[in-house]
Amino acid sequence: MILTMDIGNTNVKYGVFDGDNLIASWRVSTMASRTADEYGMVLYDLLNQSGVRFGDIDACVMSSVAPALNYTIDHMCRDYIGKEPLVVSATTDTGLKIAYAHPGQLGTDRIVGAAAAYKLYGGPVIVVDFGSATTFNLVTKDGVYLGGAIAPGIKTATESLVTTAAKLPRIELEKPQNIVGTDTKSCMQSGIVYGYTGLVKYLVDKYKELDEMQGAKVVATGGLSELVENVEPNLIDVTDRALALKGLKYIYDRNNKKKCVLICKSLHCDVANKELQYGKNRGCVARTRRRGWRNV
Repeated sequence: MILTMDIGNTNVKYGVFDGDNLIASWRVSTMASRTADEYGMVLYDLLNQSGVRFGDIDACVMSSVAPALNYTIDHMCRDYIGKEPLVVSATTDTGLKIAYAHPGQLGTDRIVGAAAAYKLYGGPVIVVDFGSATTFNLVTKDGVYLGGAIAPGIKTATESLVTTAAKLPRIELEKPQNIVGTDTKSCMQSGIVYGYTGLVKYLVDKYKELDEMQGAKVVATGGLSELVENVEPNLIDVTDRALALKGLKYIYDRNNKKKCVLICKSLHCDVANKELQYGKNRGCVARTRRRGWRNV
């Protein structure tokens, strides 16, 4: 089994894959003050609920936009699962060609989501991630990551509005009955929900005018993606709440298979005659000319 971890600014998303099947997933709050032991015990309880033990985990892979947690989660994996996690970075092989001006500044959550969308739904594709920030990511038909846009997230903007304007109350983020608000609550809901839908629609329409993005599919992910989809049903083609977890699994498989091939060549495996087998749950098994089948 593969443990995937998407460490965001608000939540840490865990997913467990058995082969290609996502058998369980959870969200816990991102808290930099938590120790590796605390995260380990929380994960232990979550895994137990699904009948999974630490010993069942064969590998770990993680992406993070919260650097303060990287050391903590890394040590949790080492201490409790006994595995060193694959940490996705700008230099990790994701199957995409990065055309970003400064790849090192590109958030790994954006890379993972774009790689997953391209793998699962093909290109050209526009990925809209409704997280702490609302991000737009463009991938061409040939798998070139062009870039996109970053806007404040819906919750982030709402919280900023409430804390800055003293008389504005906290509200539920839901579609109002009418676009014309008749009280403070409905006015705020109208401005936030319809305003953000307009932002997404404008950018998506502009992106689709680009030569490289003609006929692009729009894939949405993130906790509030369904809110925009309820307002403009034809704006989003696919909503995939587990896109990041699927992307991490795909990136792990891609890099682990490459590692298997390199090790196998060093052991003089007969790769040309398909003497390398790649097991999605147990790494790779190779047959060398002298030693027979063995784990590598």
